[in-house]
Amino acid sequence: MTAVLGTPAGEQPAKKAKRPSPWAAPPRPVWEEKPSGAGQAGKGLALGLACLAILFPLWIVVVTSLQTKRTIDEAGGLVVIPKGVTFLAYQELLTGGQVQRATLVSIGVTVVGTLFSMTVSVLCAYGLSRSGSLGHRWILMTLLATMFFGAGLIPTYLLVQALGLTDTYLALILPSAVSVFNILVLRSFFMNISQELIDSARIDGAGDWRILFRIVLPLSRAVVAVIALFYAVGYWSAWFNASIYLTDQDMMPLQNVMIQLVQKQERPVGLSAQINTGQLSPLAIQMAVMVLALLPVAVLSPFVQKHFKKGMLTGAVKG
Repeated sequence: MTAVLGTPAGEQPAKKAKRPSPWAAPPRPVWEEKPSGAGQAGKGLALGLACLAILFPLWIVVVTSLQTKRTIDEAGGLVVIPKGVTFLAYQELLTGGQVQRATLVSIGVTVVGTLFSMTVSVLCAYGLSRSGSLGHRWILMTLLATMFFGAGLIPTYLLVQALGLTDTYLALILPSAVSVFNILVLRSFFMNISQELIDSARIDGAGDWRILFRIVLPLSRAVVAVIALFYAVGYWSAWFNASIYLTDQDMMPLQNVMIQLVQKQERPVGLSAQINTGQLSPLAIQMAVMVLALLPVAVLSPFVQKHFKKGMLTGAVKG
């Protein structure tokens, strides 16, 4: 038996390491590997606990708003296990008084404000997305500067007061009508639309208005839906502008009435008699107002959820 040259007798020669093939797929990162059974169970447990932490308080709020005063008194406050269902609190809130008026104010401000904000944002984003538009670079730099430098609360209040907007519904819309971030997202999405498609429309005689409404907007439904939801949620949830620009209680939106009812323990106009006679529980009224404030967002969000990935990631990453 002869030994291999350079290898001691009785030892096997070392195998040469295989060189990786240039055509082989690169190794996947750890987070892309298929999780083990324990890891999958841990993720399921964490997700279940997160859902429970979110849904359990919501369950308590909804259940308490649907209970009678006797049930709430027996539970000592918030109700976890319902004993029957009554819509007395909602009937009293929506049959007149300050809460019903505040709900209508919030709906009106949300609808009008969202339409106004979307109109301004879409027109501005389309103009900035066209490289040949007049002064688009300077306008873009000015908008970007407003994201880092603001005038502050006092100059803004003095401006609103000088324009005569205090104690008007325009004070709930104009100071926060436009978001530069939303304009940039729309602009980035519009810039990703094929330039050849727009050029072919111009050759056929289409102007900017027809290109915007017939080509750009139909191809941008996802991002438009997401931005519209952002504006709508912002208007519906806004309370700060009303607290500093409005003094008339009849003009207050629903969020400000909810703050007065829940935090300041002030009873809405038109409900004091029912509460004093024991027909309604103040806690049920508070929970019912909170449900009314959360309901529109909870209803609309699932319908727009499918557009979030396409609308936000595509518009923000590829720009």
